[in-house]
Amino acid sequence: MQKNISQQNTQKQSSQEPKTVVSPKQTLVTKLGYRGVEVLQNAESQFPNETKIVVEKLAELIKSGEIDEVIDGGKLLMLFRSVGLNIRMQTKINVEQDGKFVSLSDKLSKQSHDNGEA
Repeated sequence: MQKNISQQNTQKQSSQEPKTVVSPKQTLVTKLGYRGVEVLQNAESQFPNETKIVVEKLAELIKSGEIDEVIDGGKLLMLFRSVGLNIRMQTKINVEQDGKFVSLSDKLSKQSHDNGEA
């Protein structure tokens, strides 16, 4: 009788231990490469419901082993665009000026400001 009680207590304790459940987003983030997280964040802010579905499907493919490569930002962006989600990314163009890289908008505004004074 004591043996049965101790077995039941052991089963209760093992069932009460928290199981670590990895969310689909966490699964996907482990496979993201250069600028992948940035694309994912933009997608979530612009299309939250649709992004959740895509993330869940990608996580399933990663768990099943069908996707085993690193997904960089460009690949993820192309995937979102191929399913009809036009994710907007902030772009910045830098140019070299006097040995330093400055943004194109700064360079153009500086040139127009210099031309206006002369």
